[in-house]
Amino acid sequence: MGFYKYLKEAWKNDALLKQRMLQWREEPATIRIERPTRLDRARALGYKPKQGIILVRQRVIRGGRKREQVSGGRRSKHARRRKVLDISYQTVCEMRAVEKYPNCEVLNSYFAGKDGKHYWYEVILVERSHPAIKKDEHLRWITESHQKGRVFRGLTSSAKKSRGLRRKGLGAEKVR
Repeated sequence: MGFYKYLKEAWKNDALLKQRMLQWREEPATIRIERPTRLDRARALGYKPKQGIILVRQRVIRGGRKREQVSGGRRSKHARRRKVLDISYQTVCEMRAVEKYPNCEVLNSYFAGKDGKHYWYEVILVERSHPAIKKDEHLRWITESHQKGRVFRGLTSSAKKSRGLRRKGLGAEKVR
């Protein structure tokens, strides 16, 4: 097994994860972190330890994704509850992270943990105007003007997944 495969196995240690979550609950909802919690996942999604790349751990509350029950007189057809959010928790975390760091764009994000009340995702942000990013041939594309606001236009990986755009082709899975 390679190094990253060992890291992937080590991350699944429940005792360590529970200790981390106890600490994470006390932290603010959006917090900048120095190093990724899951180095294997971060590297697979494009993280590099260089200037201009920021890591943010974002917390979002689970549940509460429907409108409140209507009060007052309505016939039953119009008294139903409709879903408010049709996007994943991961995309919500990406949006909140970008609102906190407006000079950055979302490169990608990954799951960090969950408990009974919260989900945590770590979001990889790229500072668009940083000289090190403009020189990097693999990250230069994110500095272009048409890449601004990717997360709000559904162009990140998690948003594409929730819109059903990550399958290989139409009819990729045939139901029998």
